[in-house]
Amino acid sequence: MEKDQRVRSRFRGGSSAIVENNSEKPHIIAAKLQTLSPKYNSVMNHIRIHLPELFPSLNKVVFLDDDIVVQADLSPLWDIDMNGKVNGAVETCRGQDKFVMSKRLENYLNFSHPMIAENFNPNECAWAYGMNIFDLEAWRKTNISLTYHHWVEENLKSGLSLWQLGTLPPGLIAFHGHVHVIDPFWHMLGLGYQENTSFAGAETAGVIHFNGRAKPWLEIAFPQLRPLWAKYINSSDKFITGCHIRTS
Repeated sequence: MEKDQRVRSRFRGGSSAIVENNSEKPHIIAAKLQTLSPKYNSVMNHIRIHLPELFPSLNKVVFLDDDIVVQADLSPLWDIDMNGKVNGAVETCRGQDKFVMSKRLENYLNFSHPMIAENFNPNECAWAYGMNIFDLEAWRKTNISLTYHHWVEENLKSGLSLWQLGTLPPGLIAFHGHVHVIDPFWHMLGLGYQENTSFAGAETAGVIHFNGRAKPWLEIAFPQLRPLWAKYINSSDKFITGCHIRTS
């Protein structure tokens, strides 16, 4: 909780400095403001790093973010041989969509800082949160959770100079060497910020992820992609109706 309060304090002070930097393009400023948002650093957003403790009787879990749509049977994920790795994830450094699938560690970590430069390779592939299969049995044999919190603390001590706020950067560090790459079919990203994503392409993915600001239930959603989510909405439900959710 103390860390959470410190992060919020940084947000209040840091956001104005970012906006005042008129030399950067608007989409860069928007991205920086998004990473500074306290929602990315709330206690609940970090809770995933404690999955082995939260589910002591489980050996494997499929982790799904709340802005995904499952379009295929996920049971084949249980049959994936993780080869002793902990985190089954889709890499985000290669793919047809160069805007979404071009992320490496250098996109998330500050390699001008010696602590980062001495420990990691900037060209190493990043991976995505949102649809992951975690081998909790293998996880319990590691120090992943401790490593995560150690680096979060180091980032706070450094004045947030190791990475901008967010939960993926410390995740990339903590799971370093513990990731088993799975087929991109299982996690198509960027539907909340890549306007050029085609309906036909997204329709064939097993899981689609509306990560980004253009959530399908908002006015700013991309109209060609909203139906992929809206078709599952029960419009007769009184609670759904009361939310005045945009479905078309």
